[in-house]
Amino acid sequence: MAINKEHIIDVLKQCFDPEIPVDLWNLGLIYDIKIDEQNVVITMSLTTPGCGMAQMMAEDIKTKVTSLNSIEETTVEVTFDPPWNPEMMSDEAKEKLGFSPSKTQSENISTEWD
Repeated sequence: MAINKEHIIDVLKQCFDPEIPVDLWNLGLIYDIKIDEQNVVITMSLTTPGCGMAQMMAEDIKTKVTSLNSIEETTVEVTFDPPWNPEMMSDEAKEKLGFSPSKTQSENISTEWD
C-alpha cells in the first residue's frame, strides 16, 4: 500500500504541544513532509527555540507516523528557518487560542471614509 500524505497529516493532527491545546499541524509547526518509499521525513519548528518539549514532540510524531502501514522509518528534523510565528496557525487554531482569524483579501482593502 502506498504512503498517503493525507494519512500522515491526519496522524500529525493527533500530536500536540503539551503546553498548547492545539495539534502541531494546526499550530503551523509542520513545515514539510517528504515521502521516500517507506520512509518519511518531517521538518518542523517549535513555538520558541528554547522549548524543552522538542524531543518529546519529535518522539510522539515518530511513534505515531511509523505506526501507519507501509512506513518503516520516520525522521523528524527541527528547524527555525523560517522562525515560527502565530500567523502560521490555521484559523481554527487562532480561534481556539483567542487570536483574530486571518483577514480575507477584502478585509485588507483600505476604505476611504467621507
